[in-house]
Amino acid sequence: MEWVRGEIIGKGSFSSVYLAIPRRVFNEKPSLMAVKSASVSKSSLLQKEREILSQFIDCPQILGCFGDDYTVENGERYYNLLLEYASRGNLYQLMKNSGGVLSEFDARCYTKSILQGLQRIHERDYVHCDIKLQNILLCKGCSEVKIADFGLAKKAGEMKNTEEVDDNEGFGLRGTPLYMSPESISLKEQEAPSDIWALGCIVAEMITGRPAWKCRPDADVGALLFKIGFSEELPEIPVELSEEGKDFLRKCFVRDPTKRWTAEMLLNHSFVHDVTVTLPDCEQPSPSPRSPFEFPDWSSTQSSSLVSYNCSNQWDCSVSASSSPDDRIRQLVATTKPNWSFTDSWITRFHFLFFYF
Repeated sequence: MEWVRGEIIGKGSFSSVYLAIPRRVFNEKPSLMAVKSASVSKSSLLQKEREILSQFIDCPQILGCFGDDYTVENGERYYNLLLEYASRGNLYQLMKNSGGVLSEFDARCYTKSILQGLQRIHERDYVHCDIKLQNILLCKGCSEVKIADFGLAKKAGEMKNTEEVDDNEGFGLRGTPLYMSPESISLKEQEAPSDIWALGCIVAEMITGRPAWKCRPDADVGALLFKIGFSEELPEIPVELSEEGKDFLRKCFVRDPTKRWTAEMLLNHSFVHDVTVTLPDCEQPSPSPRSPFEFPDWSSTQSSSLVSYNCSNQWDCSVSASSSPDDRIRQLVATTKPNWSFTDSWITRFHFLFFYF
């Protein structure tokens, strides 16, 4: 498909996202796209995302992919991933534009649509690994929300991603801390139940306007990880929720992943079972053309970002790969507290990608 590159709408460590217009518009082709581009030498994760998205072209709850191609610009060869344009932004933006919270009815609609997408992902033996508000997009038709950003996704049972990762990087986690499941931290295990835990965090956040875990802006990310992975504490169930909603979250917030409900089971829960997915404010225009991928800090939320911990600054802390997970988290807890006050959306600032070896 021939297309014209427009303005940049997001930038990461290895790739950038642009608006794009196809040169010829046919009935089956979009009039506007989002194109994620990376130099060929740094495009392995982006190519992996293309491979995964090709498995879900028949799923309306997953962001559409129109293919890929290569271009040469300023003497450098680029790999381009052609994606559906989400003209109404993401759930994080929607909440900011709606006073910070959503009604329970709206939350039920969005939750059902996300669950339908997760069911398809898990049925085909994939794990998304980064379910959060910023990765749930709203497209023009409004009949569904769509799950996006599969850069951290993996096949079920896959222990690690060897692409773009140096074997000496040591201790690591895949995803965004506030949405991580206990087993992903304590057991190095990130499978389908981890996506369900993250979904519970999204539901709680939609209702309250706050992260599921209560954290001060100056809180230490290491202490948060230790609480999630090694304590017996659970996220607080919002008092604003109906009894159905509270029971739904209790099925998501189960520390033992083998006892956590699956997407298929949750789709039969009364919280979402009788909900007709007709999303609100369908005609409301997007406040900005940056909306499809306008995460609060693209450089930290882009799926292809690989950030190493080396104690060189307040964000980094070297952790021995030979120590136990408990010791590693304890080492993180002892580090200097990061300053999260520089952004009003610190909950996404810590999107990082590490791996266990």
